[in-house]
Amino acid sequence: MITAIVGRNASGKTQWVEQFRRQTASDKLRYIAFRDSYGPAVDGSYYLQLRWNQHDIDAEMPTVRQKLGSWEETEVNPLLKLFHLQESLDKYIITLSSGELRKFQLVKTLLCHPKILILDNPFIGLDAETRQQLRDLLLLLAREQQLDLYLVLAKTDDIPSYTERIIDMDHEGRELSLACYLSQRTPSAACNKQEQMSLRSALPLGSAKNSHHSTLNSKEVIRMRNVSIRYGERTILEGLNWTVCNGERWALLGQNGSGKSTLLSLVCADNPQSYACDIALFGYQRGESGESIWDIKRHIGYVSPELARSYHRDLPAIRIVASGLKDTVGLYVRPTADELEQCRRWMHIFGIDTLADRSFLQLSSGEQRLVLLARAFVKDPELLILDEPLHGLDDVNRQLVRDIIEAFCQRPNKTLIMVTHYQEELPACITHTLTLQRPAVNS
Repeated sequence: MITAIVGRNASGKTQWVEQFRRQTASDKLRYIAFRDSYGPAVDGSYYLQLRWNQHDIDAEMPTVRQKLGSWEETEVNPLLKLFHLQESLDKYIITLSSGELRKFQLVKTLLCHPKILILDNPFIGLDAETRQQLRDLLLLLAREQQLDLYLVLAKTDDIPSYTERIIDMDHEGRELSLACYLSQRTPSAACNKQEQMSLRSALPLGSAKNSHHSTLNSKEVIRMRNVSIRYGERTILEGLNWTVCNGERWALLGQNGSGKSTLLSLVCADNPQSYACDIALFGYQRGESGESIWDIKRHIGYVSPELARSYHRDLPAIRIVASGLKDTVGLYVRPTADELEQCRRWMHIFGIDTLADRSFLQLSSGEQRLVLLARAFVKDPELLILDEPLHGLDDVNRQLVRDIIEAFCQRPNKTLIMVTHYQEELPACITHTLTLQRPAVNS
């Protein structure tokens, strides 16, 4: 039986899973919650997973073979063949692509011979080709391993066509067939032009202290010349030339492992190699004009899949939003009353003002994503960098965020770079596209 558990953000999907796990013998059930990164922020593997830190890998980093442990080859080899992982045995875990990592996690879990397997957000962070491969693999897995498979999904479009049963948490966990569920589904509607104008006028502007849109006069927001990034024998970016001008809205596309996150790390000055490259931001040459990382970041609003993992202290959601005014992870300076009001206005725009005093760690993954989006917008940045901004959001919130992005970018001097693996998530305001190609192995 293949079952999908669906519903809005904070509808109770996680609570349903927890109750189901309590009621089921633990030796028969395995649960995997897929996230956007490799581990919690306090785990060293999280730091090393970031591709721009891979020069720090040492001999103690485990390989796939080492992480699988001492299972008999007769048990491991059929699974490796099924998942096409035979050639990955001697790779470091942190060098696996998102798809390879997902397959490794499944192999390790299946070695415990579960009868019931729950996968939470199995398609998150995967490009279109890898998502299809995983759909095919899950169907094959359910049949060959005789598994009861449960898929926890926020995005309706991710429900595989072979799903046999839906548990709809928006309607108190009622059970129905996929065909019946889809026939009753009401698609979320995009804002019309009048509503977009209303939303645009409602967008709060940055305070005088934190808004810098009047200080930049350069036509070029980003200019990269012949930028290459390599780690050992591995090439991530090769001879990249890219210019982003003021007011342009770019879609940054490419398969997993094509270098999108590395490229964004260069823009945000998070990559140790960024100062060795020919990069200019807002008309200032990187490393030659004496600007600090903070001089750069104050013009940029940024959200990424990994950012949520950086917040592991029990802080109210509004303080997470306020940290965007200071460009810090965590909040080390008490915000003023005006700054807090600015945060509340942005939380209202994203429909999460009622969560202001709730602990960030106690929010659902979708609610956390909305908080981090409010953090990215809160200082009214000139350059908005959104790396998979709709991850974990339900259909309604995905449309809301698209409309906010659209309205925000209609204002003058606003430049956008957006990464997504779903073409339909791109807002209509996109004017340019850069598609990165996955580099050849050992190039």
